[in-house]
Amino acid sequence: MAKASKASVLIVDDEESILESLSGILEDEGYRVTTASSGEAAVLKYSEILPDVVLLDVWMPGMDGVETLKQLRTKHADACVIMISGHSNIDTAVQALKHGAYDFLEKPLSLDKVLNLVKRALEMLKLEREYIALKSSIDQQWEIVGKNPRIIELKDTIMKAAVSQGRVIILGESGSGKELVARALHNQSDRNEKSFVEVNCAAIPQELIESELFGHEKGSFTGAFEAKKGKFELADEGTLFLDEIGDMSLTTQAKVLRVIETQEFQKVGGSKKIKVNVRLIAATNKDLEEEIQKANFREDLYFRLNVIPLLVPPLRERKDDVPILVNYFLSNFAEQYGQKQKKVSKTTLDALMSYDWPGNVRELKNIIERFVIMNPSEVIDTKEIQPFKGAKSDYTTYKTLREAREHFEKDFILRKLQENSWNISKTAEELEIERSNLHRKIKSLGIETP
Repeated sequence: MAKASKASVLIVDDEESILESLSGILEDEGYRVTTASSGEAAVLKYSEILPDVVLLDVWMPGMDGVETLKQLRTKHADACVIMISGHSNIDTAVQALKHGAYDFLEKPLSLDKVLNLVKRALEMLKLEREYIALKSSIDQQWEIVGKNPRIIELKDTIMKAAVSQGRVIILGESGSGKELVARALHNQSDRNEKSFVEVNCAAIPQELIESELFGHEKGSFTGAFEAKKGKFELADEGTLFLDEIGDMSLTTQAKVLRVIETQEFQKVGGSKKIKVNVRLIAATNKDLEEEIQKANFREDLYFRLNVIPLLVPPLRERKDDVPILVNYFLSNFAEQYGQKQKKVSKTTLDALMSYDWPGNVRELKNIIERFVIMNPSEVIDTKEIQPFKGAKSDYTTYKTLREAREHFEKDFILRKLQENSWNISKTAEELEIERSNLHRKIKSLGIETP
């Protein structure tokens, strides 16, 4: 039989024979075992060794098992405790489970049951730890990074808004981090254990948006082969994030307004009213007041959504955060691609700082990912990579005229290709060279094409 991993077990019992027999069996299975003969000793030893699993007798002199369990769970909320009793008592079992025991065993003990239960408890712990690690990783993915005063103020406002149930509208340019703000509002709210459901109103065809939001019944329209829950229903008790709400049709806006007012709706093709409890967060890169003037957005919906407005500043207005963001993305991508973390040269950082970032943080993130993937050396320099828009190479750093000319030619051709959306024929015409000649230069200069 394969040895179990070196997990640790604390056995607590006032009977020496039980301690000896359980210790021997668990040690044979590869566990690290510690014993205690009283509840008081168990509490002290737990704090010293932090075992993975505790086998705890109920009936002991002094502090009994249930009181010991209470103290362990008070000091260590994640303590995994299996209760043991020589007296069959359903009330005691229920009381122990109520105070957080993982499970309950009766004496005389079946050694197979003990081993199986310890194994199951360890598997449960492993899953819980993996979940915590995954959740931490996901939370980090949506972290709002920066020390600029406007970002600090934004984080402070998010913290205040999150604890309320008020509707929030997030304003900001594309790529500035509106979704990060929405997720931060959800994660810091009392709904954080419930669903966060996102709808990109600009990405869904108008003829399908109502079905996407409210769901539909089977046969309600061509292609509706089965009933489907909508985003409002999926977000019940949680948060619904309506991204790019400025692109929603007036008809759908009216129905969303109705749901906000009543917290109920009907599926497409349905007659039954569905009641929901949803925290609504909206976002847009449009000026909604201007859209109201153009009759593209309902004023009453705007007032309903605009309880707590949050403005996400564009990256060009917080360039002091660029070095922080660069280091953050370099670290994340190094972990993602299993590499040692790279650095950027001063020339590269200067170029990144001088750029105005029309695509905001999203554009910077994409640039850094490309740097990490395409650059083989530990220090990334602009002369070693395909430049991004706005990056200016210092050709005086090259040793020979030929080397400087090659890099200039590469930069120049690359920028023209980017300006012409990688259309080879159009770029060749603009450069006044043959299309075949441009193809050869792209290949010889090592320019990566999409």
